[in-house]
Amino acid sequence: MKKLLLLAFFSFSLSAASLGETLFNGNCVTCHAITSPNSAPAIQEVQHAYKKMFDTKEKFVAFMVNWIAQPNTKTTLMPEAIKKHGLMPSLGYDKETLQEIASYLYDARLSQ
Repeated sequence: MKKLLLLAFFSFSLSAASLGETLFNGNCVTCHAITSPNSAPAIQEVQHAYKKMFDTKEKFVAFMVNWIAQPNTKTTLMPEAIKKHGLMPSLGYDKETLQEIASYLYDARLSQ
């Protein structure tokens, strides 16, 4: 019985993180630290800038997905970040992956 409970607990722990969180932590944190700038702006700063501009999750996600798929200095919401860190490279992620990450970022309570 103990083995079964441990297995159930371990399985629950593995699934506790959302797919978007897992994708973010496996890809985005390389450049975007949570609270302090690294080689790119802190993701808290990005989240704040995007949420300030878009009044719904759907608009936030749609813009973020499109911009990350094709980074562009003309459509950026953070021109000061591009001046400081340079334009984000095109990463080649598929739309579904970007939607998962953007959805996670909209909902996430980011802290260190």
